[in-house]
Amino acid sequence: MKSITIKGSERESVGKVATKALRNAGAVPCVIYGGNQPVHFSADERAFKTLVYTPNAHTVVIELGDKSFNAILQDIQVHPVSDKILHIDFFQLFDDKEITMEVPVKVTGVSPGVLLGGVLRLNTRRLKVKALPKNLPDFIEAEISQLEMGNKLYVTKLVSDKYKLLHPENTVVAQVRISRAAMKAAQEAAKAAKAPAGKKKK
Repeated sequence: MKSITIKGSERESVGKVATKALRNAGAVPCVIYGGNQPVHFSADERAFKTLVYTPNAHTVVIELGDKSFNAILQDIQVHPVSDKILHIDFFQLFDDKEITMEVPVKVTGVSPGVLLGGVLRLNTRRLKVKALPKNLPDFIEAEISQLEMGNKLYVTKLVSDKYKLLHPENTVVAQVRISRAAMKAAQEAAKAAKAPAGKKKK
């Protein structure tokens, strides 16, 4: 999985006054969980744009002076009116410990059902996976070249030896639905096929 580097500074004070001062200065207060103890730090709000405002999934390298932490974004608090980032929680990664993370779904291939007029619906845009950090995928590929009209692609078709998918087996990832135009065309074709057999010449 691709990684983003964020440079920040450890926080000496985590009180409300210090936190407000940080936000006023254009910085975001953050904390890293998962290690022996939480690590409080702050970084310029602009440093988080490529991490927060994207549909892609990333791991994060947080550099705090001579210290470095591998982590993933766990939770983010945003102002309800201004959308300004108020606080971010990160979870530290360790090479030998599995981590749970949501990863985007990427559709590949061409569906025969879509070519015949069906409508592709992506039911699940992100899937929750569990894996070692080195095995976390950038995305999960949903191959739809076998989907005929009315077919569904279940999560069981996307299994991998490198990670576990944490979803019920009946979870539908994508499906090709019959469009109104295709349904009408099929009904008209069926009527046309029956008409000659039903009418006998005298």
